[in-house]
Amino acid sequence: MKFPAVPGFDQQAFDKYLKNTGWLFLARVGSLGIKILAGIAVANYLGKTANGLLNYPLVFVTFFIAAAALGLDGFITRELLAGPEKKNKLLGTAFFMRFFAGILIIPLAGLSYILLKGNQGDIPLSYILIASGVGIAQSLNIIDSYFQSKVQGKYVMMVQVAANLISAGVKLILIYISAPLYWFVWTILADAVLLAAGYLITYTHRGNRITEWSYESGLARNLLKHSWPLAFSAILVTVYMKIGQLMVESFLGAGALGIYSTVVNWSESWYFIPVAIVTSVFPAIMNARRDDPARYQKRLVDMYDLMVIISLSIAVFMTFASNYIYRYFYSAEFADGASILSIHIWAGVFVFLGSASGQYLIAEGHTRYSLYRTGAGAVINVILGYFWIPVYGLQGAAFATLIAYFSATFFILVFPETRKQGLNMLKSLFLISIIQKIAKR
Repeated sequence: MKFPAVPGFDQQAFDKYLKNTGWLFLARVGSLGIKILAGIAVANYLGKTANGLLNYPLVFVTFFIAAAALGLDGFITRELLAGPEKKNKLLGTAFFMRFFAGILIIPLAGLSYILLKGNQGDIPLSYILIASGVGIAQSLNIIDSYFQSKVQGKYVMMVQVAANLISAGVKLILIYISAPLYWFVWTILADAVLLAAGYLITYTHRGNRITEWSYESGLARNLLKHSWPLAFSAILVTVYMKIGQLMVESFLGAGALGIYSTVVNWSESWYFIPVAIVTSVFPAIMNARRDDPARYQKRLVDMYDLMVIISLSIAVFMTFASNYIYRYFYSAEFADGASILSIHIWAGVFVFLGSASGQYLIAEGHTRYSLYRTGAGAVINVILGYFWIPVYGLQGAAFATLIAYFSATFFILVFPETRKQGLNMLKSLFLISIIQKIAKR
């Protein structure tokens, strides 16, 4: 795969590291198309109210699933890069930590739902418990960190595309046989199991054995000591990314959540792009930080610029395309989603920049700042949503999310150690550094 030259960017880094991103892009683009088509079919089949009832359990347990990941994924990638000879100890310890955390969240999620809703909830407790099982299945996703440390995104591609093809096929079969809502709830867990099985099969096929994995309590304590800020940050990320949907259901009902869920799915379906890019270039960033500080800073700025170019292009395109999407692909009861999507899609600009700066925070060991900024975003989203959703409806939820994402991303301007990177992101956001690159050409 050959990447075209981009003025001002490090072409050698593009060719070496973004080839891996290219494989991840193929995986996600394939997954994106498949999931969107299946999601549209399911939404139209169920209708807005039942679609809201289907999405609520997954949104509710997302907070617990994020906690069960323990913030280990990116941290394990970094540790594997630093010490590949410790592969079996790192993967084994991380797996067992995530597996037992996944077991723990099932009763916690169920109890939380009972305390929150009591007997007033429209969603059966069984739906919450089924969706909570995702945390156990995702414990095997730690294998993804191994492939990323080896810059082998093509294996991630194969797993994700295969799992999404099977998942989409199952959902279409359920629609064909007129299956009840309960069956679709089980697909939430089935999707996670399929992905985990794919990672395991691929890992084994590459000559590795999970039987060689080992658990070390000392290593577990050390991992948890360093990763807990990332774990807590991940929980806060899900709060400011998902709390809007829970508040929509609480204030406006399941039907409104059914519409808003389609909007969020369209917006968040693009978030694979920053994840794919930063995951693939993280080895390049770490190597440059070790060997060449000036090159390290340039690669960070290049990454911010690239994020802005891609995210702004998506936001502009989707703003104009939203009316056509809801007119031609969804039934009339979802029509209100068009105007909401044209607002919500712009939050992606700050998600892209936030993902990029997150790698800088990990590289510099500033994980506590990830915690602070996501906490700020969560608080802002809750406060704005509380006041705006009852008054402005779904538009209030979308604007609350947009402002929360902006605030979280640029909260690093508050801290002296990270202010320079915040200013660099602002230059990228307002196209200043991009124009400077072109002018030097």
